[in-house]
Amino acid sequence: MAASQVFEEPFPAQSKNAVGPIDGLPTEASALYFSDKILLTLSQEGRLSQWIQVPLSAPSSATVEMALANANLLPMSHLTPKTLLGGGGEERESLAQLYAVQIASHIARRNSEERRTLVVGLGLKTLKPDREAFFDVLEIIQKVL
Repeated sequence: MAASQVFEEPFPAQSKNAVGPIDGLPTEASALYFSDKILLTLSQEGRLSQWIQVPLSAPSSATVEMALANANLLPMSHLTPKTLLGGGGEERESLAQLYAVQIASHIARRNSEERRTLVVGLGLKTLKPDREAFFDVLEIIQKVL
């Protein structure tokens, strides 16, 4: 398995913040870029209840897929999420992992050389498997990436 890539990043860590609605609730999004990880949080009402990591480094068999990656909305198949903290039941955990993989796919498609690990902190009041909430998440994420 390929090692994570380490970037020389300035101190303090580069960050971006944005506020926007997800499912009608004001949501704070932030991204911090460390030399070995990208930390992204989505928080409503000050909560962070789930933490998921997704390594962006790919095994050699996935490099072909990455080279042929297109801008569709399907997550890249080589990305494997792992819940670090929090869960909230099987359905909520699965949906949170789907969101994390989708965010990781967006990062990997934007920069195919990115090999750091993405750590996603989610604190959404309700995590719904509906189209509107999903696109709200993608919209606010694009503001901080």
